[in-house]
Amino acid sequence: MTQPTATPEARRRPTDAAADDVTSLGRADSRAVRRRSLRLLGDLLRHHKPALAWAALLVVASTLGQVAGPWLVAVAIDRAVPAFADGSVTPLVLTGAGYLVAAVLGGVAAGAYVRAAARIAQAVLLDLRRRVFRQTQRLSLEFHESYTSGRIISRQTSDLEALRELLDGGLTGVVSSLLLMVFTFVSLALLDWRSGVVLAVAFVPAWLLTRWFQRMSQRYYREQRTASARLIVKFVETMTGMRAVQAFRREPTTEAEYRALGEDYRDANLQIFGVNGRFQPGLILIGNLTVVAALGVGGWRVLEGTLAVGVLAAVLLYCKRFFQPVQQLGMFYNAFQSATAALEKVSGLLAEEPTVVEPTNPVPLPQGSARGELRLEHVVFRYGDGPVVLPGLDLTIPAGQTVAVVGTTGAGKSTVAKLVTRFYDATEGAVRLDGIDVRDLASADLRRAVVMVTQEAYLFSGSVRENIALGRPGATQDEIEAAARAVGAHEFVLDMPDGYDTDVNKRGGRVSAGQRQLLSFARAFLADPAVLVLDEATSSLDMPGERLVQRGLQTLLADRTAIIIAHRLSTVAIADRVLVMEHGRVVEDGAPADLIAGDGRYAQLHAAWQDSLV
Repeated sequence: MTQPTATPEARRRPTDAAADDVTSLGRADSRAVRRRSLRLLGDLLRHHKPALAWAALLVVASTLGQVAGPWLVAVAIDRAVPAFADGSVTPLVLTGAGYLVAAVLGGVAAGAYVRAAARIAQAVLLDLRRRVFRQTQRLSLEFHESYTSGRIISRQTSDLEALRELLDGGLTGVVSSLLLMVFTFVSLALLDWRSGVVLAVAFVPAWLLTRWFQRMSQRYYREQRTASARLIVKFVETMTGMRAVQAFRREPTTEAEYRALGEDYRDANLQIFGVNGRFQPGLILIGNLTVVAALGVGGWRVLEGTLAVGVLAAVLLYCKRFFQPVQQLGMFYNAFQSATAALEKVSGLLAEEPTVVEPTNPVPLPQGSARGELRLEHVVFRYGDGPVVLPGLDLTIPAGQTVAVVGTTGAGKSTVAKLVTRFYDATEGAVRLDGIDVRDLASADLRRAVVMVTQEAYLFSGSVRENIALGRPGATQDEIEAAARAVGAHEFVLDMPDGYDTDVNKRGGRVSAGQRQLLSFARAFLADPAVLVLDEATSSLDMPGERLVQRGLQTLLADRTAIIIAHRLSTVAIADRVLVMEHGRVVEDGAPADLIAGDGRYAQLHAAWQDSLV
């Protein structure tokens, strides 16, 4: 039942390329990224087919109203005006009324089309935002440890903003512009095919210029999106690590790095403006030359008597109108390239697959709940293609036993915690809870049975009550207070301005480090797991804070299986059993008192710790 997964590097490589710099991909990979992006866009639009059909009808009606104008001008000049001179006012009135109806129809349809397209665009963006947020929560811890928070923020902000600009205004403009060009050319060809040939000839250099613009802007906009993402990443990293920046006086260095990234972003934008500066005047020149050519050819034919004056006027209006949408298409292509680069990155994020996958046929826990027995059987683990961290670990932890894991940095202690909680899957071997491979347990069952508390003790913005209830969202106020009392947090919570309704602010800014840890213990106590993993849960505390937390720990660990990852040996004193790890192997295993009495590694660590207290 264990689900096979691809190696993280094989899975992540194309996505990272798309997220950082699509221009570095090969041609085949670039086409694959583009196809993936178009599939995503098609999937987003698929749910709005009726609305899209209605919008298409409106844009056709709007375009017909605009195209009818020059044709009615020709009719008025060549037929209605001569009839009026002969005393018949009816043709002129009908032509004027027709022009008014066409103008009103085109305006009303255009307004309705813009509103319909805006509703579609906002619905698509809402769907996409939800998908991105849902995906970032669905992905495994491995992804979040390698994919920086700044890049994720860039996906949710600047990239989605680029798509919003495209969908809100650009897409409505390009559809109406394309239809206006097609209808204009068809109307001109039907009105006078020779003038249609002039326009077709003039379209060739306009098309070549547009193709050049597409190629250049495609490259520069990808560079611009990459520069923008790097700028956001640097800003987020600096703000997140501001304490370290100020503590080590890194302000000048980070400012210089940010200035360099800002200059790269500026230069990327200047390249785009440079391309626009050549494209826009080039189109205007081609359009004006086309009008001059149409006027020259048409004027000569008027003198010869082979072309009516009204038709000439309509030809000139059609030629002028034809190149206005071309310019709009050029402006749209700017937004389109920016949105395409953004869509490639967003689609890359959405294409990521969790390395820890949900089992197809999950196995239920015996009797519906876990007892808490843990077994690691011949577990081999490496992070990606890196070196082996656990070369073949065998370990059994009976239900209800508290085990402390100590050892030097890099010995594999936190890796064991991540495997037991299934934030990662073993490369080889199996991790079993009550005899069941954790890869065969449904995530909901595993998360109820196994809970991890880390040194960060993260508190979300909101009240103390809401943060404790994170362990069991449906808990009552009495249950929340009971959990706080059990770990020794109830008294200091009552001393806060609003008690359990006090807003702890971002990351628990209103409480001390020890109080934050106690609140996280209350959260874990309320969750009532069968297995509790404490990963350096007291490493950031001072001695008074640690003593406060120790009392809460003794209550928290009672009657449940616990794994305590610790550097401080004071935390180990409450354990039933101590494991000393070196290079991914257990080199000592026994009761704390027995190991202290010996002359092994733990005895040396304990002696050194005792000396440090003197």
